Order: sequence, then structure tokens, then C-alpha cells
Amino acid sequence: MVDNLVDVFSSTGESSEVIDLYILLIVVALIPSFLVLTTSFTRMIIVLSFTRNALGTQQTPPNQVLVGLALFLSLFVMRPVYQEVNDVALTPMIEGELTREEAFLEAEIPIKNFMLDQTRTSDLELFVELSGDEYPDVPLDLPLTTIIPAFSISELRTAFTIGFLIFIPFLVIDVVVASILMSMGMFMLSPVMISLPFKLLLFVMVDGWYLVVESLISSFY
Repeated sequence: MVDNLVDVFSSTGESSEVIDLYILLIVVALIPSFLVLTTSFTRMIIVLSFTRNALGTQQTPPNQVLVGLALFLSLFVMRPVYQEVNDVALTPMIEGELTREEAFLEAEIPIKNFMLDQTRTSDLELFVELSGDEYPDVPLDLPLTTIIPAFSISELRTAFTIGFLIFIPFLVIDVVVASILMSMGMFMLSPVMISLPFKLLLFVMVDGWYLVVESLISSFY
């Protein structure tokens, strides 16, 4: 059936345009997932969400603010990588020095280097073993289909570790407030209502957003 379709398109001279259109649609559909799973966005948004949950402020900051902040922090972290991609792949392809296939191979290298720097060896070995391939002498030789899932679960582990550390001081405040209320016999009063102002005060006094953002960006270098 596929051969028949190819013959039909070839006979009408439209095969090249149709194939290019299909490739473009596939690329457009994969761009959001690619940007999320090959950049620092995953770690950023998870840690920021943990911070909001630790504060107990419900929907403040709202999701749009957290996603926007995570997006621009990711652009800040990924700027050197994408600048290298532009220099070695995109610009030469536009100028006709590289074909699309050659440009894609060149663009893979900076992205792979970034992901491999943040990926645990054990995660890479897991997906290499599951794929049935042999672990290469140079991890850069691994395909993106192996590196991306390994990078993703490494990012999830790192983000949850940072989130746990963020939760600890706020958890201490919740426990102290709950213990005081119980000792005073105020069982009907929600500890969250009392602890929230203290958590906000602590977060503001230590310049919490500055520390969280600084720690996030520093974790990639």
C-alpha cells in the first residue's frame, strides 16, 4: 500500500512536497516534548512546584507564573547550548554549507553533551541494557532515543532531591506549630493557618526565591 502511494505521488511530481509536509508536521508535534525533555525545564518546574507546595500557599504563585519562570530560566541555562547549535548547524545549513541530515547530526552533539553532563551513568546503562545494545566506549555515540529517557529520569531524581531539601525547614515549622497548638488544647484550630505566616516570613527573610533560583541554575554548572 505504501509503495502504491509513493508511486502515485511520484507520478504526479508531488512526492517531495508531501514528504516534506509530513516531516514538518511531525517536527512541529514533537517540539514541545523535545523542549521539555532535552532541556532544564523539567527540573525547574518540579522544584518550583515543590517550593510552592512547601509554602502551602495553594495556587500562589499561579501555574502560569511558575511555568513562565521555569521557561525563561531554562532559556537562560540552555542559551550557550543553543548558541552552539546555531553556530555549528543552523547557520551553515541556511548558508548551504550543510545538508539537513548533516546539520541534524551536528546539532545533536551540543544537546547530547548537555544531557550527558546531567545524566547518571546507571540511568544510561539501564536504557542501553533494555534496548539490547552494547554500551559504547564514548557515551556521545548513544542515540537520542536512549539518552533522552535516561536524562529525563535523572532530572526527576535530582528535582525530587532538591524538593525534599526545600521541604525540610517548612516541615519543621509545621511540626512546631502543631505541637504548640496541641499543648494549648487548641485542637480545632488548623495548624496550617497559623504556620503559613511564619513560613512566609522565613521565606521572605532569607530571600527564598533568590536562593531557589540560584541553586537551580548553579546545579547545571
